[in-house]
Amino acid sequence: MPKARKNKRKAPVTVAGPSDRPSQPSGSSSHPQATRTIIRRFHVLIKRQTQLQQIIRGKHQDVTAAKAELDAVEREIEELGGLEVYQRMSSIGQGKDRGGGSEKIFIQWLRELNMPEILKKSGSQLRLLEVGALKPDNYASCATWIDVAPIDLHSRHPSIQEQDFLLMDPAAHRENWDAISLSLVLNFVPDAKDRGRMLRLAHTMLRSSGLLFIALPLPCIHNSRYMTAEHFQGLMKAIGFEQLRTRWREGGKMAYWLFRKTLSPPSSTYDDHLLYQRKTVFRQGNRNNFVVLL
Repeated sequence: MPKARKNKRKAPVTVAGPSDRPSQPSGSSSHPQATRTIIRRFHVLIKRQTQLQQIIRGKHQDVTAAKAELDAVEREIEELGGLEVYQRMSSIGQGKDRGGGSEKIFIQWLRELNMPEILKKSGSQLRLLEVGALKPDNYASCATWIDVAPIDLHSRHPSIQEQDFLLMDPAAHRENWDAISLSLVLNFVPDAKDRGRMLRLAHTMLRSSGLLFIALPLPCIHNSRYMTAEHFQGLMKAIGFEQLRTRWREGGKMAYWLFRKTLSPPSSTYDDHLLYQRKTVFRQGNRNNFVVLL
């Protein structure tokens, strides 16, 4: 009699397989694969934690199994060292031996736009909100023309404000920033709708023609079942952004974008928003599930 096939749940982006699960957190910058494995595992656990919490809050079904699984997920997060270890691993990934952080690309693009000269003539600085900052001095080399406010969910430095970007008051920060950086932030938000809400909040908080820098793992765009580069650009246009720069390479690990808040209001047509309110399958096969929904 043939064996029954087991249904396997498709894993979200950056998922680690069972054999990849680290037995011990490693902080050595000489083991980049171990660092990436820990970060991937945290992404999977925190996304599942959010899903289970929503099931328990909704109480639309028997939550006994969900509570048991949530306990197991939270126990594994603690065994890995908690978010402190995740942040340490990410900080290692930004080290000079790994090519530095994504801020180098953002600074390069700002220079290409002649921002230092423009700001010098106006006698002002670029007010930058750096979301998900792991180090306080990412923009220290540009201190004469960039006034940076670094924030993170769990600050590891007194110069980094502990703040959830999604909980910032839209009215208090409306058109208050010249630029916002979301480097390796969107992919760490567990809920697809919250990712869309994050981008809309950034649009609200940016001044007219303000700049939004985004960095994502390349598989989020190039190996996603529900996302392509063209779809992402269309989504950003529907929110009210025009793409100025983008960079990635085949076989690379990261993708980068620079957007400008457009003078025209974001799209409000039914068709435009319907396209980005639900998942659309663009690719078949062994893909990840990264998506942004409005």
